[in-house]
Amino acid sequence: MRLLSYSHDGRAAYGAVVDDGVVDLTSRIDGVRDLSDLLRQQRLDEASDAVAHAAADLAVDDVTYERTLPSPGKIFCIGVNYGGRNAEYRDGQDALTKPSVFVRFPASFTGHEQDLVRPPESDQLDYEGEIVAVIGRGGRRIPRERAREHIAGLTLGNEGTIRDWVRHAKFNVTQGKNWESSGAIGPWMTTLDEIGDFETLHLTTHVNGELRQDDTPATMAYPIEFQIEYLSTFCTLEPGDIIFTGTPTGAGARFDPPRFLEPGDVVEVHVPELGTLRNGVRDE
Repeated sequence: MRLLSYSHDGRAAYGAVVDDGVVDLTSRIDGVRDLSDLLRQQRLDEASDAVAHAAADLAVDDVTYERTLPSPGKIFCIGVNYGGRNAEYRDGQDALTKPSVFVRFPASFTGHEQDLVRPPESDQLDYEGEIVAVIGRGGRRIPRERAREHIAGLTLGNEGTIRDWVRHAKFNVTQGKNWESSGAIGPWMTTLDEIGDFETLHLTTHVNGELRQDDTPATMAYPIEFQIEYLSTFCTLEPGDIIFTGTPTGAGARFDPPRFLEPGDVVEVHVPELGTLRNGVRDE
């Protein structure tokens, strides 16, 4: 099942993408405000039943994609995780023994087919294609062998970054990671029952058709299941929380000279099982 958040004729809604369009779930499931609320109430089974017995209400081309999770709880991001990422940093540090973790705010993300926004304070807007895990069942101290039981599904993310602002202070990336609409989530969440081994997911990022990032979670230093175990050790993961699980090598900052995003560019993050997240770029 592919669940999305969208708007149509000025109305915010959520639904499921099917072969011939979009099934509106807002009108079919009572007492659920949006997709984030559906996860918090743990009513995915009701959504699946509704989709199984429904015809499409709208054509896909008639909806405006919104941020897949309209009101996510905690947004965790894992840094320097894919094979080769440590080599991108010039301090020569050895491979880390624990993951780098930071958080983002919901307003720093927009939806599929909406523009990333470059602020006037910087011309260093960068892309980071990622697989995003969506928590569907809460828990604390979740062992990695039980981690999949706590995942509702996966979506795609562009963890867009204002590079010079992440370097304003030592051990602090918050201000470079939270500019409004600097990143994106979408196009939809694919439920876990349609996803096999995480290690075989093939993640690519293209900028204006040029391949920039190309890897699979098999090279992750900290696999997705471990991330859930680690994060749930120090806090309770709750339905609707999301985890940006890391980005491969090839972000714009690592080219010589750097290749940051400019107005008119198009970034596409793709995994066959999860679809394609596409965003243009504009100046604020």
